[in-house]
Formats: sequence, C-alpha cells, structure tokens
Amino acid sequence: MPVVSVVSGTYNRLSLLKNMIDSVRADLQGRVDYEIVLVDDGSRDRSMEVLRDLAAADSRVKVVRLRRNYGQTPALKAGIDHATGDLIATMDGDLQNDPADLPVMLRQIDEGHDAVFGERAKRQDDLFLRKVPSLLANGLIRRVTGCAIRDMGCTIRVMRADIARELPLYGELHRFIPVLVQMTGARMVQIPARHHARVAGVTKYNLTRTFRVVLDLITVQFLHTYLARPMHAMGMCGLACMGLGFCSLAATVIMKWTTGLWMTGNPFLLLSALFVLIGTQSIGLGLLGEVLSRTYFESQGNRSYAVYEAINIERGTDASRAD
Repeated sequence: MPVVSVVSGTYNRLSLLKNMIDSVRADLQGRVDYEIVLVDDGSRDRSMEVLRDLAAADSRVKVVRLRRNYGQTPALKAGIDHATGDLIATMDGDLQNDPADLPVMLRQIDEGHDAVFGERAKRQDDLFLRKVPSLLANGLIRRVTGCAIRDMGCTIRVMRADIARELPLYGELHRFIPVLVQMTGARMVQIPARHHARVAGVTKYNLTRTFRVVLDLITVQFLHTYLARPMHAMGMCGLACMGLGFCSLAATVIMKWTTGLWMTGNPFLLLSALFVLIGTQSIGLGLLGEVLSRTYFESQGNRSYAVYEAINIERGTDASRAD
C-alpha cells in the first residue's frame, strides 16, 4: 500500500492546526498509510509550540520550520522535499479544503492517473473579489497554456511523488502547478471538491494579485516553450525587428529617389536605426539566455528556502542531507 504524504503550509494559523490534523486523521485513518508534513512558514504566533506538541504525540506528524516567511510556493516546495510518501497530497491550512475529498482523489490515482486536482464546487468566496478574477484568470491560463484544468487555484490535489519533486516551484508558481504537471506529460484529471468558508485568518488575496498572475503566466509559458532554447524566442523577435529596420531603410531610400526627400529629415531613417538596435539587443539577450539556461540545467541542489528546524524528519531524505 502506498504511503500518502499530506503537505500543508501554515502561517499564523494557531487556532486551526489541531482541527486540520484531526480532520486528516479522521478521513485517512485505516484507509491508507499516511504522514502529515506541516511547514511553518515563519509564523509569529505560538504555532511552533503547538506543532512541537502535535509532533511529540504522533510520529506521523512531521514539522518543517523555515527561518522566515518565504511565501506559499517555497513552503510547499519545502514540504514536498521533506515528504517520504509515494504520493503527495497538498491542501491549505485554513480549512477551506476538506480532507474528506482525499480518499476520492486517491481512488483516481489507483485508476491510473498521475495527478488529481480539485475543482471548488459551490465556492464560498466573495463574488467580485475572488470568484470573477479567478474565472477570468483561469480562462486566460487555459487559453495561453492549453491546460484543460478549470480551477488552477484549488490547493487540494494528489500527485505521484516523483512528479511532485520534479516541479520547478519558486517565486509564486504554486498557482500554475497543473500547468507544470502537464509539462511533465503526466495523466491528469480534475474532480469536484468541497469548499468551505474561511473560519479564521484574513485572505491575502487582492486585485493586485491578478496582475501578478499575468506576469507569472508569461514566465510559465516561457519555461514551457523556450526554457531549453531561449534564443528561439529572443532571436525570432530580434530578426523580426531587424527585418522591419531594413524595410524602413529601403523605404527611406526609395522616397529619396522618387521624391527627393532628404534622408536625414525622413523619420523612417530613425525608425530603421531603432528597429536594428532593438533587434541586435534581442539577439544579445537570446545569447545571454542560452548561457543562463545552460547554467540552470547544469546546476544542482539549489533551493528557494532555508530550514531552521525539522521534527520527525528522517535524515535520509535529499532535503535533510542538504541541511
């Protein structure tokens, strides 16, 4: 029977920790072998005291404490790196996800899928602040990336561990996990998932995040299409600009011959110089990207977080050895 690692990040969620662990136990106890990996992302309340007590009472509760607040994506990556299960299940620590959906997702894995994503049914969020921006963002992401997953932001999901550990999680790319999983060629499916109203804490979501999603989408699409060949992206842009520059120069010469207009007074001459300059810079950036890409693929062991303390974590894991 495969071991399931339930990974969750927590930040100032003191009042929710015990309830979340009790919920996971109630839904997985007796059904699968499991462990719960909780990542304290630099909490400033008494969360770590409670986590130590929970870990002391149950060896299946594993705690990773980060040195400071790094954010959701590095915390998720830290949890995945320290998990030892064959399957990785992720969920938020605010109890808006329901662990009762995990057994259903695990059955989808048994049926041959590599990753199962939840889709928030009857979403308990503000209409204009959360639902409408999320609907627009999901539609844009699907159109740009071709990923069929409808709800990219649902954080309850189950993946095979080998796939989860390969995901390039840094910055705020946790929003694009379905897209990153699709890049690996995994077989994916999405099923309805329960969604509860927030019972504690304050959402960190605001409308400015919508613009950050667009910027991250550009990053993901570049990683998906041109990470191993950045010159193809920047080089094509450079050649197009240089082509426009030569066309503009040709128009300047033709206008000189046909109308007698001085070339130095023709704006097309300046436009040609500008296009050639932009094209040259784009090709130069492509070459620089090729060097950075080689460095990226040849470097090993780089992480986007630093661990301060680990409890009930076996020292045999790669992340533990790195610490």
